[in-house]
Amino acid sequence: MKPKPVTPPARAKVVIYTDGSNIGQPGPGGWAALLIGADGTRKELSGPMVSATNNQAELTAVIKGLEALRKPCKVKLYSDSKYVVDGISQYLNKWVRNGWRTTTGDVKNRELWEQVHQLCQKHEVKAQWVRGHNGQPENERVDELAGIQSRAEKERQKGELANV
Repeated sequence: MKPKPVTPPARAKVVIYTDGSNIGQPGPGGWAALLIGADGTRKELSGPMVSATNNQAELTAVIKGLEALRKPCKVKLYSDSKYVVDGISQYLNKWVRNGWRTTTGDVKNRELWEQVHQLCQKHEVKAQWVRGHNGQPENERVDELAGIQSRAEKERQKGELANV
């Protein structure tokens, strides 16, 4: 008698909204992620960055959001960064195949993209672009949180300079 195939458990579905913010290019930055479980539970994450470009802050938000998931999940990731969405959807696997090279040279922010790639191996991630500053509540919330973090980091750095 042939053994019955074992069906792996279905992955939990999670929606993640991410955003990054910075003041200066590079400059003090912040990132934020909002995780929404299938049951509607929400978890907000955010943090400062001493120095970041806008793209580094955006990628950090994705990394932190995916790292917060305890087990492999089916993730719908929303970002207002075409750099992030296109990178995940169109380029990430090509970059890996090409040894992290593009037609014009090395992949920018490779270390961050490598982390994103590793996390995308664990989770089933579909990235979707959402227009920024368009009244979409979850995107507006992560924008607000990332902005709070970047402004707080700028103030913290000002305070350190004042004490020198």
